[in-house]
Amino acid sequence: MSEPEYESPAVALWHSLLGPLPPDAVPIRKPVAQPGMIPDPEVSPVAAWEQLILHLSAGNAGSRTIQVVLDGSGTLLSAGDGVLYRSGLQNPAPPPVNEPALIQQESLGGRFEPDGSFHGTRWRSVAIDRGEEELDWEMARSEPSIDDVSGLRAVVEEVIRRQSPKSP
Repeated sequence: MSEPEYESPAVALWHSLLGPLPPDAVPIRKPVAQPGMIPDPEVSPVAAWEQLILHLSAGNAGSRTIQVVLDGSGTLLSAGDGVLYRSGLQNPAPPPVNEPALIQQESLGGRFEPDGSFHGTRWRSVAIDRGEEELDWEMARSEPSIDDVSGLRAVVEEVIRRQSPKSP
């Protein structure tokens, strides 16, 4: 199944870290451990864990991926929101694929504890893509702010709300 491509104006609201989701976006439900990966699924707590994944493509402009991990009872364990932006070196519009581009990645993710606390990291990475096999990334790590955690919780709640029903 191919992922839908959400084409939109130059800057879509959903193509931003912790931004609102497109109205028709539905996450894919997958087990955390694929069948056969756990030797004895009856005794492994991970066997019932699931991940909800929402991948949104902005074509040449980049993408956004949200991942939410739930235990077998539906309790939130961890989540992350990551956005990739691709723009021209002199112009904010994304250039054709074979032309140099500024690549920026922003992400926020981590683990949610039973007491409601969040332990995670925010990253911002920047590189210039001139067609090299490996990019030279400048990366900055920071502690998530209270607003970051609140924003991630809101995104997570929306992804969980939109999840498809479990198969019988």
